[in-house]
Amino acid sequence: MDRTSYFQHWKRQQFQYGVAIHINPISISFCLFFFFLLLLLKLFRGKKQSINFPPSPPKLPIIGNLHQLGTLPHQSLASLSKKYGPLMLLKLGQTPTLVVSSAKMAREVMRTHDLKFSNRPKTTATNLLFYGCQDMGFAPYGAYWRQARKMCVLELFSFKRVESFQYIRDEEVGVLISRIHKACAGGEVVNLSKLFLQISNNIVSRCVMGKKFEDENGNNRFRDVSRRVIELLSAFCVADFFPAFGWVDVVRGFIGELKTISRTMDEFLDMVIEEHKTELRTGRPDDKRDFLDIMLQLNQDDMLGYHFTRDNLKAILQDMFAGGSDTSATALEWAMAELIRNPNTLKKVQEEIRTIVGKKPKIEMNDISKMEYMKCVIKESLRLHPPIPLLVPRETSDVVDIEGYHVASGTSVFVNAWAIQRDPIIWERPNEFIPERFMEKNCADFKGLDFEFIPFGSGRRKCPGLSFALASFECVLANLLYWFDWKLPEDMAGELLDMSELHGITVRKKIPLHLTPLPL
Repeated sequence: MDRTSYFQHWKRQQFQYGVAIHINPISISFCLFFFFLLLLLKLFRGKKQSINFPPSPPKLPIIGNLHQLGTLPHQSLASLSKKYGPLMLLKLGQTPTLVVSSAKMAREVMRTHDLKFSNRPKTTATNLLFYGCQDMGFAPYGAYWRQARKMCVLELFSFKRVESFQYIRDEEVGVLISRIHKACAGGEVVNLSKLFLQISNNIVSRCVMGKKFEDENGNNRFRDVSRRVIELLSAFCVADFFPAFGWVDVVRGFIGELKTISRTMDEFLDMVIEEHKTELRTGRPDDKRDFLDIMLQLNQDDMLGYHFTRDNLKAILQDMFAGGSDTSATALEWAMAELIRNPNTLKKVQEEIRTIVGKKPKIEMNDISKMEYMKCVIKESLRLHPPIPLLVPRETSDVVDIEGYHVASGTSVFVNAWAIQRDPIIWERPNEFIPERFMEKNCADFKGLDFEFIPFGSGRRKCPGLSFALASFECVLANLLYWFDWKLPEDMAGELLDMSELHGITVRKKIPLHLTPLPL
């Protein structure tokens, strides 16, 4: 049988058994393509399913998890983390956000993978208020940020430099004590929240720009504008979560206010810089140089390698006020509030201070260095009330794997210091004010090496002004407790002091702290 006859015989057999085969090249190509497409889909789905993202709470359409932030996000996120774990992924509008709520996970973020978590997300407010994020706090990680940090750490916030400004702290504390003495003479109740903001702003203002901008009544327009900057940084901005709807911020006036505040600060800082340039040409004693003097001189010295534009300098100056004044005032407010709620602790710390100082007319730096229990009081207050409970957000610069979880590049990251520092696994009776816990030799310190206690952050983006802030905190608190006894006003006698919080970048008391001072 030849080949043709054989093929015809085979086709007749197929037809006989009910199967007809039609060999068509186009059909074969289509089948192969379809098979290949199914294979790709299977591989893609398999790859997608293999990625292990951190656990997430259920999301709503469009807004994601925004509705779960609540009025006090640090507390709301702490509650969510108890259910979904210490590494939790949220979708805030269109922004993927990682929330870190344990010391172990904080160590992974701020030490093990610190480099990949060293970026900052750029928001509408930081972009407009800090000259396109040219400051140190919100600048993206890179060469410029490293240069700015180097200048601040080595030249502005070194121990020697901080110590050289002690005369400013002493003078401003003297003014504060005088004001309180006058209030005592008239039997007045003092608004400590207001006084703390005044003295914090005055100390920062004099150290940074050489003078304070306060009238005889304690009013200071610059201080009011600075606090408004802090408030705007934490205000809700539609464009940050839904970029396509940024026009809403324009319509509701938010962008207009940001630009107005930015313009006001810009004009003020320009004036101050020109004044300093003029004074530097005429000469100023080295022991009276402020931070701006130092920055201008460093910028002129080509050998040092600092090269900052005028906008760079203004952004860094803005940073110092935003990061220095409000946080210090808030920390002092919470410390005094906790002492009033814990009279035995108040008595104990006053006894220590008064024993060390004795009958001296002035508390000296050497005296403060011996006040071990007062330092424990400060630490315990910062543990319960970190001024920035959700540390300034970071952003991943690359894909990161943490404890088997996949974190995508460009993810915003919040480290919840408030939750970590109240973790019952780490801290015994975590919600109680117990300074004695820090008397132990190996107890956590706030330099960022112990991740169970991180009020100033840790890693590359740790607060560089830590020593500056603590020097002011210790000086003001020691003097208040040395010169006066304190009690609640008569109309609040027998009541428990309200410790409600008011949300912002810094979380301060919702109700300002009013106390009655009693002179010795």
